[in-house]
Amino acid sequence: MTDQTLLHKQLIDTLTAQGSLRAEPWKRAAETVPRHEFLRGGFFRRVEGAAPAAWAPVLDDDPAWLKACYTDESLVTQIAGTIAPTDIRGQIMRQPTSSSTLPSLVLRMLEALQVEPDARVLEIGTGTGYSTALLCARLGDERVTSIEYDQEVASRARAALARLGMYPTLVTGDGLLGYAEGAPYDRVIATCGVRTLPEAWIEQTRPGGIILATVGGWLAASELARLTVHDDGTASGPLLGGQVSFMLARPQLPPPLGLLPDLSAGVVREAIVGADVLDDWTARFVVQAAVPAAQRLTLTQDGREQHVLVDVGSGSWAAMHEEDGRWTVRQDGPDLLWDAVEDQLGRWRASGAPPLEQCTVHIAPEGQTIRW
Repeated sequence: MTDQTLLHKQLIDTLTAQGSLRAEPWKRAAETVPRHEFLRGGFFRRVEGAAPAAWAPVLDDDPAWLKACYTDESLVTQIAGTIAPTDIRGQIMRQPTSSSTLPSLVLRMLEALQVEPDARVLEIGTGTGYSTALLCARLGDERVTSIEYDQEVASRARAALARLGMYPTLVTGDGLLGYAEGAPYDRVIATCGVRTLPEAWIEQTRPGGIILATVGGWLAASELARLTVHDDGTASGPLLGGQVSFMLARPQLPPPLGLLPDLSAGVVREAIVGADVLDDWTARFVVQAAVPAAQRLTLTQDGREQHVLVDVGSGSWAAMHEEDGRWTVRQDGPDLLWDAVEDQLGRWRASGAPPLEQCTVHIAPEGQTIRW
């Protein structure tokens, strides 16, 4: 047994033992798809102790490369939108823009997709092509369509799939638009995060079909949602829980913050809720619906730590600081951001602060809502 075969078997055994891989058809698919083929050219590993975050390449001639390919962890494959591991030596301090998702999450999502053997699937976000290959192994190439926004990422995925003799329909373009030429689909699965589900995905899914996507926002809290498309063109379904996080679809990334507001302006009051509430994942997810265009940052002004929400589009902002156990908020702009946060949290808590698994997402012509 080669090192690669042994490592692959150990990964499958681990995923099975921890409950991430339960359905026999997906286990067979995972056994036939070697993950390392989708990480040729290397990946980036976070440099321990570096501040700000730094990344160093691990290339496929590194002894640590193969073992890492068969660990249950996400591996960054692109930095800053263009930079591949082979492009640099040393370290880089920029944001990751593409990765190979940890296998346990990939397989959890595929199982949650509830595919039938003859299902036609649209995948949004080809990435390395690993999840695309699993779909092909389960359903056959002819039933799989996958869209990738980045041309270089798409080219590497196409080459990796071809090495395994897999030739699904691969499209380079904006995944938020779907791929109408292949519609209708029985299932749509997104391996990128979205703030709101695009209408195109619903329009291209047959009634009764399922869309599985990670819904989140600019406050960095997201959850996996499984929506059923209805005859009237609406869609609804539960959040599945688990604090699932994906990189946002590039067209939905937040705008640059630009020049920060004058935090001495605006109206000041004592806060009912302190900014520390946003340290909690569930609370952040709940309030994102109330301030969907707000971004969060922390800065020091006059020796005092300020927790700030900024809506670049409207110019609204809220800044909070704590002193002697009491929180003060100062706000300005057309929308009182922290008022909206407190109102949303108040209604959620008055309902008993239900867990996110008890929430449902509803998509209708008037927009997207999350209800508990």
